[in-house]
Amino acid sequence: MSKICQITGIKAMNGNNVSHSKRRTKRTFDANLFTKKFYYVEQDCWISLKLSAQGLRLINKIGLDAALNRAVEKGYTDWKSIKVLD
Repeated sequence: MSKICQITGIKAMNGNNVSHSKRRTKRTFDANLFTKKFYYVEQDCWISLKLSAQGLRLINKIGLDAALNRAVEKGYTDWKSIKVLD
């Protein structure tokens, strides 16, 4: 799962670079992704997620367990793709 947020499903978009002469060339707008470790209390382990800034705000708002359950329900991630750290 590269360049896709595991919590919100945000991924890269396509668009145009527009020069001063209005010449257009294709480019991608990548999501603001980073890797973050969380302590998952329900499973008593550390997990690593690749998420966007909006995904981090969602985890702060509703909690890690609720955010993961919502992401799995919407199909943004599955339990096998969540990396468990030892």
